[in-house]
Amino acid sequence: MEIIFHTRNAVLAEDFRSIASDKLKTLQRFSVVIDGIKVEIIHEPNPRFGKTSHAVTLSTHGSGPFLRAEGQAFNDLAAFDLAVKSLELQLRKAHERIKEIGHESLREAKG
Repeated sequence: MEIIFHTRNAVLAEDFRSIASDKLKTLQRFSVVIDGIKVEIIHEPNPRFGKTSHAVTLSTHGSGPFLRAEGQAFNDLAAFDLAVKSLELQLRKAHERIKEIGHESLREAKG
């Protein structure tokens, strides 16, 4: 899985990329095909946006479904955690949809 980081008005902490990459790689446990994830980090310079001054947007691309998740919080890591939580719920729903459930009907079982 390819992970692309894109920042706007932001300077990332040194360990943010490694922490984010590790958390995003854990999303591969779902059997949903994701070729790449774009991580967009935006810092709002206006001080009135105090609690939501950092925004993280995750969007997937590739042969699987297009998923997009956003998180806003007081720092990059907290916003990233909210976005990953939202993306994980969407992946879980997509995983449940593509699961093959082979139930036999009662008529087929008797005959």
